Amino acid sequence: MRFMMLMIPKGYETAAPGVMPDAQAVAAMMQYNRSLQEAGVLLTFDGLHPPSMGARVTFEGGKPSVADGPFAGVSEVLGGYWMIEVKSKEEAIAWAARCPASANEIIEVRQVQEFADFPAEVQEAVGGFLEMQRQSTQPRDA
Repeated sequence: MRFMMLMIPKGYETAAPGVMPDAQAVAAMMQYNRSLQEAGVLLTFDGLHPPSMGARVTFEGGKPSVADGPFAGVSEVLGGYWMIEVKSKEEAIAWAARCPASANEIIEVRQVQEFADFPAEVQEAVGGFLEMQRQSTQPRDA
């Protein structure tokens, strides 16, 4: 079972462009990342720049509209994520609980929808999904 652990740092929704965590927090997080890797459960992980450096594309009336960050009225945003593969939701939660997060951070744990989870008619509708997924994980030429 694959799970995505989503880091939600309070206040990140209003962080200035280019803001970075302090070195001590990064060192603690890298130690945690190594423990995930050594246990053989880590698939990938990344941190995200603050919303002030991003954009949102909405589709009111079916037409795309772009808004640059920061985003008004938003109280929670992602600061980063891990993708892990474990045997159960309980194991994913146990890994999230080991994270050296501060009182200012939340980790949301969400199971990834696997192709086999969908009914036959949905699997048929997405035709080449598995091949597309395999290709998207291949390294790209730079």
